Amino acid sequence: MNYGNIIYNDIANGIGCRTSLFVSGCTHHCKGCFNEMTWDFNYGEPFTTEIEDKIIESLRPTYISGLTILGGEPMEVPNQAVLRPFIERIKRELPNKTIWIYSGYLLEELMDEDNKRCHSSDTMKILDAIDILVDGEFVEALKDIMLRFRGSSNQRIIDVPETLRQGEIVLSKYNEKNII
Repeated sequence: MNYGNIIYNDIANGIGCRTSLFVSGCTHHCKGCFNEMTWDFNYGEPFTTEIEDKIIESLRPTYISGLTILGGEPMEVPNQAVLRPFIERIKRELPNKTIWIYSGYLLEELMDEDNKRCHSSDTMKILDAIDILVDGEFVEALKDIMLRFRGSSNQRIIDVPETLRQGEIVLSKYNEKNII
């Protein structure tokens, strides 16, 4: 897997001060995408153990709330294979840090075992380990600059642990425009 960028001390892609990892590779190709260069799976640099270690170290300070993974598309099957062990490492070493993932895939698609485009043996292990999933493709006609943490009104900010517990989609309080 390659990555296009890492932003340290990011306050735009989730609650609190975070590290954001922009992975490469996306098959959605949303019209108006803000990060079109990351559609190419070969864009950027290889995601190595050294980069993993650097991200882990960036997450250690108490003022860092967690990691956000976006792209590109983190939930493309080849990316999941690399991200799952990395996410599991974060949960082991830094269990109090939150993990957000942005995906153009809907949660229902990700959980559908018959959907080989985005479901793999890694998918549920990733979902079990994350806190928030911002799902849905960016839709330029639904762009709303007043929304926090998402680009278009069709996208949902999902509380993944509560969704998995209840067996139905539970939206995060961060879906509201005025919640901080």
